[in-house]
Amino acid sequence: MIQKARSGPILDDQVRNVIARLEAGRLRPPNAGPLGNPHNDQSAHAYADYGFSIRPEQGELIYLLCRTVGATRVAEFATSIGMSTLYFAAAVRDNGGGVVIGSELVPAKVAAARRNLAEAGLIDFVDIREGDARNTLRDLGGPVDFVLIDGWPGGQGPSLARQLIEIVTPQIRVGGIVMNDNGEADYLAYIRDPRNGFCSISLPLKKGTELSGKIA
Repeated sequence: MIQKARSGPILDDQVRNVIARLEAGRLRPPNAGPLGNPHNDQSAHAYADYGFSIRPEQGELIYLLCRTVGATRVAEFATSIGMSTLYFAAAVRDNGGGVVIGSELVPAKVAAARRNLAEAGLIDFVDIREGDARNTLRDLGGPVDFVLIDGWPGGQGPSLARQLIEIVTPQIRVGGIVMNDNGEADYLAYIRDPRNGFCSISLPLKKGTELSGKIA
């Protein structure tokens, strides 16, 4: 009997099963969420029941890139229910160990993420910090190899993505990678400006995924 080949780079069935369960249970709010209403005044707490998360194709790219660069210290904004964290933590573990530093504002999502990571056998590789990422990610404890910026996109003034990239840029090692999911205009202006030390490309994943490498 020929066994059907697995799709995607993650070989651990325990991790794959949790990812599959979360993807099957994915919910979208009827009003299209914060991306559909970028100037609304609802906070992240208003969407506590919805796990806004990357798609599997983005997660598989995260895992592949982390394995390739030997990532052992990574960070993400925001953790939500832990979908992206699963890919990061699996890669860090498979690279020999390290830590995924996550930030999540909503306590219920922090709890859900921890349950999902425990179910996948990956809880020992994560440090989920509850609170405002502008505070929780200000000190990452050393140079990081990969950062995902996929947090709350609404509000007035500089986007959270723009504020976060400015905070974490000095903490990303040369050769490190940054991925952004929401394509906030001021974030893209920053990451595409070569004076800030990155080279960048937009990938046709989800509705546009910006992938950047720190070269200086």
